[in-house]
Amino acid sequence: MRWDKVENPNVIDKRGSRASTSRTGGRSSGGRTAAVGGGVLGLIGLLLMLFMGGLNGNGGGAGDILTDVLGGGQAAPASADPVDQPPAQDDTKLFINWVLDDIQDTWQEVFAATNQNYPRARLVLFEGSERSGCGGAQGQFGPHYCPVDQNVYIDLSFFSDPRMNIQGDFALAYVIAHEIGHHVQTVTGISNQVRQIQQQSSRADANDLSVRLELQADCFAGVWGHATYEDNRLESGDFEEAIRAAEAVGDDTIARNAGVNRPNPETFTHGTAQQRINWFRQGFESGDPNTCDTFNNPI
Repeated sequence: MRWDKVENPNVIDKRGSRASTSRTGGRSSGGRTAAVGGGVLGLIGLLLMLFMGGLNGNGGGAGDILTDVLGGGQAAPASADPVDQPPAQDDTKLFINWVLDDIQDTWQEVFAATNQNYPRARLVLFEGSERSGCGGAQGQFGPHYCPVDQNVYIDLSFFSDPRMNIQGDFALAYVIAHEIGHHVQTVTGISNQVRQIQQQSSRADANDLSVRLELQADCFAGVWGHATYEDNRLESGDFEEAIRAAEAVGDDTIARNAGVNRPNPETFTHGTAQQRINWFRQGFESGDPNTCDTFNNPI
C-alpha cells in the first residue's frame, strides 16, 4: 500500500509496559465462543436508519460484548501496575497510525453526509494481555473490538502465528477496518439491537445473527478498501492479501485447521471463508455501506 507517516493520538502503544502481562499468564473464559441467547431475523431498515438520519450515539454496555474477527471474548483483568515507557515507533506502528486515521476519515465522511458526527475509536497495541472495558484483552484470542470503551485491541504477535495466513500490509489493514466496522455497528446501535434479539432466540438463530454481524463488518471493511482504491493507494497484490486473510479467518477454515473434518455450520459465529470473502468483495466493489445489509439478504 501507499501510505504516509502521520501522528495519531488514537493509537495507544502499550507494548513493553508492565500492564501488558506475560503470554503465559491466566487464561480467559472467552475464545471463539458462540453467542449466548438468540435472535430472529427481521432487522428491516437498519441500514436505511443508519445512513439516512437515524444514527445515534449510544454505545454498547457490558452485555453487548461481541465475538469479533479473530476471536475475542471476555478475559481476566490484567495487572494494574503503572505503565512503562512504550517502545520507539517502528514502521508497523507508523503504518497503523495511518491506516486507523484513513479508515476513520472515511467513516467521518459517511456520517457527515447525513449531518451526523462520527466518534473516533482508539486502537491499543499490547503484548500478552491488557486491561480493557470488556474485562481484559488477551493476545491469544486475536484482534478484537470492545464496545464498552470503544477501543480496538491488537497484539501484533498474532500476525506471525504460522497457523494463520495473514500476511502483508493490506491484510493487517483489513483486520483493522473490520474492527472499526464493529465500532460503526456499536455507535449506530446495530450491535445493541442484534444482542437484544439474540437474547430471545435459539442458539442456532443467535449464531446466525452473529455471523451476519461479522459479515457486515467485513463488508464495511471493503467499503474502506474501495476508498483506498479510489485514492490510488493500492498496489499489485494488496487486494489478494485481504482475500487470503478473510479466507484464513473463516469458521470452516479454522475448524479444519483444528482437525475438524466436517464443521457444523450451525455452530459458526463468523461465517465461512467464502462468505467472508464475498461480503468484503461486496463492500470493496460498491464502496457503499448501504449495500452491506447482511440481515435482510442471503449470505
